[in-house]
Amino acid sequence: MQRRRWPATPHVQGIWRRTQSAPDVPGKVAIVTDPVVAGVFSRHSGHEQVVYCYDEPSGLKAIIALYSTALGPGLGGTRFYPYGSEDDALADVLNLSKSMAYKAALAGLDVGGGKAVIIGDPKRDKSEVLLRAYGRFVQSLAGRYITACDVGTYPQDMDVVARECDFVTGRTLSQGGAGDSSVLTALGVYQGMRAAAEAAWGTASLHGRRVGVAGVGKVGRHLVGHLLDDGAAVIVTDVDPAAVTAVTLQYPEVEVAAGADELVASDLDVYAPCALGGALSDEVVEVLTAQVVCGAANNQLGHDGIEKTLADRGIVYAPDYCVNSGGLIQVADELAGFSFDRAKARASAIYDTTRNVLAAAAAEGVPPSVAADRMAERRMAAVGRLRSVWLPR
Repeated sequence: MQRRRWPATPHVQGIWRRTQSAPDVPGKVAIVTDPVVAGVFSRHSGHEQVVYCYDEPSGLKAIIALYSTALGPGLGGTRFYPYGSEDDALADVLNLSKSMAYKAALAGLDVGGGKAVIIGDPKRDKSEVLLRAYGRFVQSLAGRYITACDVGTYPQDMDVVARECDFVTGRTLSQGGAGDSSVLTALGVYQGMRAAAEAAWGTASLHGRRVGVAGVGKVGRHLVGHLLDDGAAVIVTDVDPAAVTAVTLQYPEVEVAAGADELVASDLDVYAPCALGGALSDEVVEVLTAQVVCGAANNQLGHDGIEKTLADRGIVYAPDYCVNSGGLIQVADELAGFSFDRAKARASAIYDTTRNVLAAAAAEGVPPSVAADRMAERRMAAVGRLRSVWLPR
């Protein structure tokens, strides 16, 4: 079968589309758009589009997933992580992109849900050439996906991606971007935690409460500062000793747990998972002493049913995509010409959003994650129907 070369844009020279194998031309890059090979259809994931991206010269192996564009172009960060397998990477990007769609809907934003993962160790594999190759793939989607920072990527990386791509947010301040989105992510988590504290104890304060923060990287470090300012006692852990050292140097009053197992089993009022997903497993929930769970990590629930176990134990769970939307709010604001004060005000409103979710959960007799899903789905359906009316431009 003869392969066809698609017209290239000024930003996408030499990009090919294929169904089975890339053209055997040195230096070319290939877009794989066959979800059957990846098993997306068989997973019943509901995603609109999943794209495999491969550039052999730079070593780029990436997956971009778009869950829904009912509210607008998919907006979500690029995670650079040394996955154990391609299937692990696919599972992560599918979960993350779906969460982004729900996060945007619940936050009242006019963007959809997208996410990307780059397979590799960012400390070893990240390079200008790789990031620019990745930017060409994002550009090839013509605005259906807008990228930003996530685990393993930073505003300086987005500046490099933007040298090949128009659809980039989370850039450095010097390049007209919003800078580090972890600042408002942490603020939003803190505001959500205040709302959860009010539901649990009748007061929207963490003063005198003992809070365990698992993961003190970009977001967790800022969250620790908010908690200490509010008068909480904080105990932390992280798989990276350097991250723990940085936090203890900045905040000598924090305690340090030897690991996540020790942290969750200790005497806590609040547990804040701020690392990778799946933190709330059956084993963790069984030993957890905290009455509130509220953290920055995405996809915290280890499997379906964990949310009911939390509710049955009387633990107030603030849904992750509800409280950690501050970073998305920040980079979405960049699309309109960034105003930190405007984005901060909207991130602070996560307190009210979380209160509404917890109130709906109580009224409907369902776990908070179910109530949040319903609210997000209603908005996606309603606005999606509205946008089916064509408007001339």
